[in-house]
Amino acid sequence: MQNAASFFGAAKYSVSTADRRCAIVSTARGSGWVILPRMSRWNDTDLPWAYLISFRAYGTWLHGDERGSTDRFHHQYRSPHIPPNVAWQFHNKRVLKCPPVRLDAARRASTENAIRETCTIRGWLLRAINVRTNHVHTVVSTGEANGRRVLNAFKANATRQMREDLCWPRADSPWADRSSKRSLWNQESIGRAIDYVLNGQGDELPGFD
Repeated sequence: MQNAASFFGAAKYSVSTADRRCAIVSTARGSGWVILPRMSRWNDTDLPWAYLISFRAYGTWLHGDERGSTDRFHHQYRSPHIPPNVAWQFHNKRVLKCPPVRLDAARRASTENAIRETCTIRGWLLRAINVRTNHVHTVVSTGEANGRRVLNAFKANATRQMREDLCWPRADSPWADRSSKRSLWNQESIGRAIDYVLNGQGDELPGFD
């Protein structure tokens, strides 16, 4: 297996003396950690080793946005985004149920705590997490639980936790309907996903094949 330095690339890391099978990664933001279990280089099963789960706060990336967007006709891997359309974006802003949701410090803390608790309770391995002001990224290994189930659990439990912490009073969800569940099939793809989540925000998603 590759050593920790090559696996994590430029990320700073330290290896626990209690268990050399685990590596803990943190960033200057203090918003992420990683546990790397002992694994072989290639995946010869029909289950992904991990998922890159990403979801956005409600209203923060609408159809027509200059960054492009996706819908049911533009969501296949490597397919082009919907091109920018100012009029369409303006219409979508007008029909929002509430202003675009910003994840302030309290909401970010609630979201991260809920995701960590969900993984602990369900026995999922949370490899990396980064909760931003308008979106959430995680890398998580879940065994036989598929990406949709994981995504739904994260969003539902984060919403519940925010309500319990009194930082989301509304009855509807603070999350956009569309989200991303990328399957990670080998060690290299997991490493690239972890690096992206912890260090690559603002950049294009790397390839995970």
